Amino acid sequence: MYDYIIGQVKRVTHEYIVIEQQHIGWCIYTPNPFVFQVKDELQQVYIHMHVREDAHLLFGFKSLDQRELFRKLIQVSGIGPKGALAILAGGNPAHVISAIESEDESLLVKFPGVGKKTARQMILDLKGKLGNLSIQHEVVIPSKEDELPLFGVNPNQHLLDEAFLALSALGYSDKELLKIKPNLEKNENLSTTEGYMKEALQLLLTSK
Repeated sequence: MYDYIIGQVKRVTHEYIVIEQQHIGWCIYTPNPFVFQVKDELQQVYIHMHVREDAHLLFGFKSLDQRELFRKLIQVSGIGPKGALAILAGGNPAHVISAIESEDESLLVKFPGVGKKTARQMILDLKGKLGNLSIQHEVVIPSKEDELPLFGVNPNQHLLDEAFLALSALGYSDKELLKIKPNLEKNENLSTTEGYMKEALQLLLTSK
């Protein structure tokens, strides 16, 4: 029904963004809301509309290929929209495609809600069917060199807290997040919520 929406991003939360278009605020759930910024410039978001008995939900993506991979993932038994968002949240779906093509279950089971059965189903359903997707790595916004911790206190703690809220919403457990928290707190190169999100996701996928 909808292909994309062009409007101004008015609000960014740990689960969704709000885009205003023709005086209507559209609530759009995204893999990583913090890749969007609240600003006056018009931004384009590719849309997938998910219809349930109790709700009509909009899911948004930066690129067509992200949306198409999302649509393929939710066709796999055991993966719903929330699980597909968690898989896409790292900003590097190319790793997911590579894992499916190489039948690397050990990587796939690291995503929230993906067990061995679901990982195997992903491979059976999607292997050989993702070659037309040309998803590129997203670039992490560079940190500000002049932001340094004062007296051992992380001045970006609120950004880390926002990132953890978003990761919790994607399905990661408190135990998993506490395990990687020290590494994130001492990383002085991170100064955006998006950066914390991406670094956290990399740690989560390599720490198990």
